[in-house]
Amino acid sequence: MSVEKNIAIAAFIGGVAVVFGALGAHALEKILDTNTLNSFETAVRYQLFHALVLLFTALASKMYSSFPTLISKMFIAGILLFSGSIYLLIFFKYSNINYPLLLGLLTPLGGIFLITAWMQLFYYFLKNK
Repeated sequence: MSVEKNIAIAAFIGGVAVVFGALGAHALEKILDTNTLNSFETAVRYQLFHALVLLFTALASKMYSSFPTLISKMFIAGILLFSGSIYLLIFFKYSNINYPLLLGLLTPLGGIFLITAWMQLFYYFLKNK
């Protein structure tokens, strides 16, 4: 992926996180119970933090020609799986729609992608100091 495309994806993910954060703070707090609202806020927080990391990886790929694009892709997959699955679970719960049981497995899978991406980032900069 090009640097510009990575920056655009990071900006989009960050913008959506801000919109969802505002939605949670102003609209969903009246609808969701405390535990569900906490889960929603966790999803927003992880999404926003990792949007910033995506910006960093885009800049790193510009600065270091050997920077692996897989790291950015793993962060994107992790955000979509982790935060996205939480959003979907909350939507299904409050829409009284049965959701596929496998949907609940996507959250920890997204977490694994995020952890792996962080460790790859650590290893890259440790190796290339």
